[in-house]
Amino acid sequence: MANGKRTISILGSTGSIGVQTLRVLDLIPSSFNIGYLTANYNFELLEEQAEKYNPIGVVIKDVTAFKEFKKHTNFKGMILPGDEGIIEAATFKQNDLVISALVGFSGVLPTLASIKSGTDIALANKETLVSAGQIITKEAKENNINIIAVDSEHSAVLQCIAGESAEEIEKIILTASGGPFRSKPIEEFNTITVAQALEHPNWTMGNKITIDSATLINKGFEVIEAHWLFNMPVEKIEVIIHPQSIIHSMVQFIDGSIKAQLGVPDMRIPIAYAINFPHRLSYNFPRLNLEEIEMLTFEKPDLERFPCLKMAYDAIKTGGTAPAILNASNEIAVYAFLDKKISITEIPILIEDALNKIKVIANPTIKDIIETDQETRNFVVGKLKT
Repeated sequence: MANGKRTISILGSTGSIGVQTLRVLDLIPSSFNIGYLTANYNFELLEEQAEKYNPIGVVIKDVTAFKEFKKHTNFKGMILPGDEGIIEAATFKQNDLVISALVGFSGVLPTLASIKSGTDIALANKETLVSAGQIITKEAKENNINIIAVDSEHSAVLQCIAGESAEEIEKIILTASGGPFRSKPIEEFNTITVAQALEHPNWTMGNKITIDSATLINKGFEVIEAHWLFNMPVEKIEVIIHPQSIIHSMVQFIDGSIKAQLGVPDMRIPIAYAINFPHRLSYNFPRLNLEEIEMLTFEKPDLERFPCLKMAYDAIKTGGTAPAILNASNEIAVYAFLDKKISITEIPILIEDALNKIKVIANPTIKDIIETDQETRNFVVGKLKT
């Protein structure tokens, strides 16, 4: 902590969560310093952020974008390229908190490196725990590091279990909006366009997570993430469709009581909770007006409509590298859909094929996970070419 201020680095500062994190920090400017900000290729936005927040350094992963940034910037701090630069940002010795908001598997190694360096993590990159949850949580425990959930659902669970005994938790109930196709006839799924899939009814998010929400694999990822975050058997993690997105998740206890965390669908609220954990600060965020809520409804998820959710449950039950295969195959399939190369119904087909064909390693090392991830990507790319 420098000059009485916490130093915060944001991995993925130009993405949806990164931008909203900076908006939250704008409200408490006297409480923090910015260590590093990182981007994949959006160097224009990174330039704006660097000018406003004056970080110690910035990282641009994409080589071409890095060269453009270096050519035009007036920024005087450290300017680092590539994956090595992101690792350096994650392990910056002055960090008090690292916000891991990278997209996809790219978050695994920086998050692990940050934990090994002794820094608490505010985790918005669910793929990290999906692909390498056993290794990440083991390392965090050994280094006495907090992994603080940023996802609204896991933040809700964290708030519900505060002050409670783990032995008294009966089950976790994760809510899902059901996405834009909750009521769409299955026979019409082949006609779904990218634009339609990106129209989430309640949340504003990045493109990949929005598609993941449309297929409900995002909720499957959250089941896996909850398993590792809260040391909860997957059999005790339930998903329920809640179209209004007012209840962000619930916890049922052994006496039959249920705690629920409610709020407007605004990611700044769980971000603020993660930044200030275990305390709360006063923010002028929108308040939930219970008088305006006509009803709260719930329904069981339709696994025929959303087969990706079942595959996520099956993958974590299989264990080992199965969730890494699930994640990698989905990532390639989603970007193929976004590029209009496949239909949305082909996403679960590609995932299932990968899960059936790629060998599962029961007790993987981080090297095994990285190699399985790459093998899976190559497999799915090959399928897309045939």
